[in-house]
Order: sequence, then C-alpha cells, then structure tokens
Amino acid sequence: MKVEFAPRSVPLQRRLQTAAVVQWIFSFLGLAQCCTAAFIALFFTRFWLVSALYAAWWFIDREKPSKGGRRIHFLRNCVVWRYMRDYFPITLVKTAELDPRQNYLVGFHPHGVLAAGAFLNFCTEATGFSMLFPGITPHLMMLSLWFRIPFFRDYAMSGGLIASDKESASHVLQKPEGGNLLAIIVGGAQEALDARPGSFTLLLKNRKGFVRLAIQHGTPLVPAFSFGENDVFDQVKNPKGSWLRIIQHQLQKIMGISLPLFHARGIFQYSFGLIPYRRPICTVVGKPIPVQKKHRPSEEEVDEVHKKYLDELSNLFEKHKAKYNVPEDSHLEFI
Repeated sequence: MKVEFAPRSVPLQRRLQTAAVVQWIFSFLGLAQCCTAAFIALFFTRFWLVSALYAAWWFIDREKPSKGGRRIHFLRNCVVWRYMRDYFPITLVKTAELDPRQNYLVGFHPHGVLAAGAFLNFCTEATGFSMLFPGITPHLMMLSLWFRIPFFRDYAMSGGLIASDKESASHVLQKPEGGNLLAIIVGGAQEALDARPGSFTLLLKNRKGFVRLAIQHGTPLVPAFSFGENDVFDQVKNPKGSWLRIIQHQLQKIMGISLPLFHARGIFQYSFGLIPYRRPICTVVGKPIPVQKKHRPSEEEVDEVHKKYLDELSNLFEKHKAKYNVPEDSHLEFI
C-alpha cells in the first residue's frame, strides 16, 4: 500500500522542486556552519543578548535531543517537503499493519549518500506517513554531534530527529502505551562510503546493537529497504585499501562523520554538480519481527534474532526488487 499524490505541472513546478532539494542539501551541508558562525558573530554586535539568551536556553534544554526531541507539526507538513518529494520522486510503501499500541524499531537500509529517503519519510509528512501508519509517531536517529550546534539543533528536532545514543533510543522505546517508531540507519556514516548506483552492499553483518536494544525492550523489529537510495548520486571511486578510503576512515574516526566525495548534476546543467539526479526512491517497510523481551540477552540470543532479521530483510528485497528495476541477478551483500 502506498499513498498516491496528484502530478504537478511543469516547468514552474520542476524549478520549485529543484529549489526544495537545494535548500535540503544546504540545510545539512551549510546551515550547521552558518548557525555556528551566526551564534558567535552575534556576541560582537549590539544583538549579543540574542546569543546570550539562547546559550542559557541551550543549557536548560541540553537533554531534549535524548528525550524524544521537540517536533513541530507545521514544519513537518511544510509544502517545501512535498516539492522535494516530487523532485525524485520519493514514495513510502506499507506491506503490513503496525499496531499503534506497540512501539517499533525500524532498521533503514541503505544509508545512501545523504539518506534522502529516511529523512523525507520519517521526518516529514510529504509521503503520508501518518496516513499509512495512523497512531504511530516516527523518530529518526542522527549523530549526536549535530545537536551540539546552536539553532541547528532546534531545526533538526522539529522534524523528529533525535540523538543517536542508547539513552535516546530507550526513551522512545519504553513508552508504555506504545505508538512510537524508532528508525535507525543501521549502516551509518561508514556505509555511505559504499553508496553508488547499482550497489546493494549493506554494512550489517556485525552490527547487532540495534537487535540487542530491541530485545531489551521487547520491541518488534521492522526491516525497511529504500530502493533507489544509492542511485541519486555518483561517488568518486574509493575501493578499500585506496588512499582516499584510508583518509575517509581516518576523518570519520576524528569527526564521527564520513565524507563521501559525491557528485551528480548542477542546478542549470546536467553534467556535474551537487544536486541529486531525478531518480525515484521507494522505501518499502516490511512486516514486524516479534521479539521476546529480555533485559540481558546472551550473545546466542542476539545472534539468533539478528539472523532472523537478515533473512527477513533479504526476503523483502527479493520480493520487491523486480518492481523497481533491480536486475534479477542482484542480491543483498552483507559485510
């Protein structure tokens, strides 16, 4: 099941769609730096009180990213996200019902370069999340360092982004009345270094922390695969062992984020730039995998649930790949 939206006219609509994508890319590649610069610069102007008051608020509110965040429904429903949705376009597909009386942990795959599908599906209402899953409140985890940036932290939380740490996850999953969905991009920043068209390699073989978390809270696991996520950007070749890959890994250890050298098209030309290609992304949400609650699961119990998750994710991919023009001989590779 998916939500259908009426097509939009061209060429004005296409320009608006491109503008929406440009602002989204800027919001994560440039807005954080601009927010930091503005916060510091204001201290040296007659508006220094703005930064001083915000600093006090920031200190008081410092734990909010780990306590469920602070979503603003007006921003989640903003028209700009619908233009961004239509640019690719991006769609969300439901294959099973989710009971709003339960909490769920969704594993999102693959990361892609900028995780466009994860952001638009779980942090906005552009693809109709609330219509597909009524009574469910989505949360998407993002690296904690982004929430240390003034002003930007509030922008990130407005869509449902929360800090990527155990305390934050537990706060969402322990809601007794249910109705919370926690989405984790399991491959993380490291997986982004393998994001390129036609790639189905997932960094998942030894990533079991999200499984242990689900068992500790008795939360059903839900696999989700985003077809086309890797197709919207090209990336400079960086095979394992190459000097570029070594530098990227070292920077990731220092900064906590990966720096894939990606490119696609430009704003006014199609040969080179940082604007993603207009290629469809379809996120398919699978059926829940029941998990028995246990406060301290053994390694064997974690491995058993992890294997079940890998099997369900593979089955989801194989069942739907033909609909999204994935070659018959292509299969998921877990590393």
